[in-house]
Amino acid sequence: MPDLNLNPFTLIIIAGPTAVGKTRFAIELAEHLRTEIISADSRQFFKELNIGTAKPSEEELQAVPHHFIGQLSIHDYYNVSRYEQDVMEILSSLVRKHQYVIMTGGSGLYIDAVCRGVDDFPDPDPELRSYLKGLLADEGIEKLQEILKLKDPDYYITVDLANPNRLIRALEVTMATGVPFSSQRMNQPRQRNFNIIKIGLELPRQELVGRIHFRVDQMIENGLIDEARELYIYKHLNALNTVGYKELFEYFDGYVTLEQAIENIKTHTRRYAKRQLTWFRKDKEYKWFGPGDVQEVLELIKSL
Repeated sequence: MPDLNLNPFTLIIIAGPTAVGKTRFAIELAEHLRTEIISADSRQFFKELNIGTAKPSEEELQAVPHHFIGQLSIHDYYNVSRYEQDVMEILSSLVRKHQYVIMTGGSGLYIDAVCRGVDDFPDPDPELRSYLKGLLADEGIEKLQEILKLKDPDYYITVDLANPNRLIRALEVTMATGVPFSSQRMNQPRQRNFNIIKIGLELPRQELVGRIHFRVDQMIENGLIDEARELYIYKHLNALNTVGYKELFEYFDGYVTLEQAIENIKTHTRRYAKRQLTWFRKDKEYKWFGPGDVQEVLELIKSL
């Protein structure tokens, strides 16, 4: 953990839905505080995914030092537990240079891992994961739900049953260890020896929808179709099971027209933004601002 004897250290979280303006906000805040940024956008970890993940531009990356942008390959295995460990190691170094460090992104699970800790589950067994993915492909998500209900009824009633990745992860942990996934989850958050300020960014719904649609159109104009085509042969990888790519893979496979694929990206991005807001709003520690309220947030930070 960071050594607070070196500095009265504070981690500032900038969270919110996709397209709300977190990147620009975090950079401007970091420039004022003369600090660095840790990405908590799990899609931006992969160096092969650029246009479709709305990574910061080269100019933005040069303006402020960033961490956890493009440090992995889509072929690498990575999970939230490793992210927690890696971030804590980075913070141990940054605390020697900065009073504040900014973490920004829309991956709520990864943010919570740093703020509260995460369960240290075993790495997945490739054969078991392959078996479960086979069940999903052959018999549908209902089969995974059925097995989870039998093996871990407590987790079954709390998990998002429409999320196959969550179901597979719970089943592989349960089946690999022989202990229900729910009983292995932490009941108490880890205590951090640094301060945490949580800032949420929001916009009126129609304005956010407009930004989402504009961003998708920009991605298409900037070459997302060609980027997705180059990655098509890797569409089976978990890193590519993400909005912006999987819809174009369906177009390449001939299931939908290009126009429908683009419309699907917009629809799925809107739904993703809604889920993000739901996640962050459950945490009452967040203080909510607009993407233009940098000065107000600076005043809040200095007052705490």
